[in-house]
Amino acid sequence: MRLVRLSLSDFRNYAALTWRPAAPISLLVGPNGSGKTNLLEAVSLLVPGRGLRGARSADLPRRGGAGRWAVAGRFATAEGETDIGTGTPQEGPTDRRVFRLDGAAPRNQGEIAARAAAIWLTPQMDRLFQEGLAGRRRFLDRLVWALEPNHAREMAAHDAAMSSRNRLLAEGRQDRSWLAGLEDSMARHAVAATAARIGLVTRLNGVLAAGIAGAFPAAQVGLLCPIAHRLADHPALAVEDWLRAGLEANRARDAAAGTTALGAHRTDLLLSDAATGTGAALASTGEQRALLIGVILAHASLIAEARGFAPLLLLDEPVVHLDPGRRAALFEALTRLPAQVMITGTDAETFLPLVGHAEALRTGDGALVPDPRFPPPEPAAAPVAPTL
Repeated sequence: MRLVRLSLSDFRNYAALTWRPAAPISLLVGPNGSGKTNLLEAVSLLVPGRGLRGARSADLPRRGGAGRWAVAGRFATAEGETDIGTGTPQEGPTDRRVFRLDGAAPRNQGEIAARAAAIWLTPQMDRLFQEGLAGRRRFLDRLVWALEPNHAREMAAHDAAMSSRNRLLAEGRQDRSWLAGLEDSMARHAVAATAARIGLVTRLNGVLAAGIAGAFPAAQVGLLCPIAHRLADHPALAVEDWLRAGLEANRARDAAAGTTALGAHRTDLLLSDAATGTGAALASTGEQRALLIGVILAHASLIAEARGFAPLLLLDEPVVHLDPGRRAALFEALTRLPAQVMITGTDAETFLPLVGHAEALRTGDGALVPDPRFPPPEPAAAPVAPTL
C-alpha cells in the first residue's frame, strides 16, 4: 500500500495543494508553524478516527476560507488504486465530517480501515503515560484497527449504545426494555472489541520478543481491563452475560455520575521494558519515546505480515529525545521497513543519513519545495494488480 497522491482544499494553512510522494520516506522540514504537522494530520484523517491531533471538524478549515475543508488520498494497492476522501459535506453543517470511498459514501468506517491503515507518533504522546487512559486507549485502538478493520465498527457501535444509555439515565427515563437493549448492544460489541485488542497484544508481544525492534528496547504490552481478564478464563457468551448484568446493576450509580463505569471504553494500555520490567510511567521521556518507537516498528512488521501491506508511518518530530545511537538506529530501521514513512523535523541536516532513501520537502506559505540535497530515489514499483 502506497499513498501516491494527497490533495488538500482549505485545510489548516493550505488553500490548495496536491502532493505526489516520490520516495518510500518523505521528510517534511521547516520552522514551527510552517505546516509540517498539518500534512501528517491530513494523511491521518484518511483512516478511521479523528486524526493525530484528535481535532474537531470545526477546527480544520483554513482561516479566511469558506468554512469547509477536504482531504483526498489516492492509494496504490495490490488490488489496484483506491480513493479515500474526507471533509465537510458540500451541503449541510460545516461541523460535520463525512468519508468517501471511491466516490461513494462507505457503509461504515470498517470499509475505510480495510483499504488503508496508518499509525503515528507525535510529541504529545510523550505524555501518554502521565495523563488519563483515553489517549492510551485511542493509541491502542489505532493499532488494532490496522490489524482488524472491523474493530472500528465494533467500537463505534459500542460508543453509540453507551451514549444513548447515558442520555436515558441522565433524563431519568427508566425504560427497562430500552435500557436492556442498549446494554445488550454494549455487551456484545465490548466483548468483540476486547477480543480484538487481546489478539493484537498477543501477536505484537510475539513480534517484540523476536527482537524486531533492533536497537530499541523490547517492550511488553498488556491490558488493564476487567473484560479482558474475564475473557482469559471464560467463554465470550458468559462474559457478555456478566457485562450485561453489571451494566444493569450500575444504572443508579452511572446516572448519578453521568458516565458508564463498565465497558470497552475503560480499557487501559500497559507498556513496560521487557528486560527490566520498568513501566513506561516510571521511565524517562527518552526511554518512553524509545519504547513507543519499538512498538510502532514491530507493529508495522506485524501488519505487513498479517495483511500483506504495512501501515503508513507518520512520525512527527521523532528524533527529539533520542540520543545519536538510537537516532541512527531509527534511520536504519526505517530504510528496512516495508512501509511508507512520513517524517517531520525542523532541520534537514539531522536527516542527511537518509539521503538515497528519502525525499525532503521544505514547508511554508502553503507550498512544498524540494530540498536538492535529497534527490528522490528511483520510485518504488506500484503494487501489481492481480490478473483475471
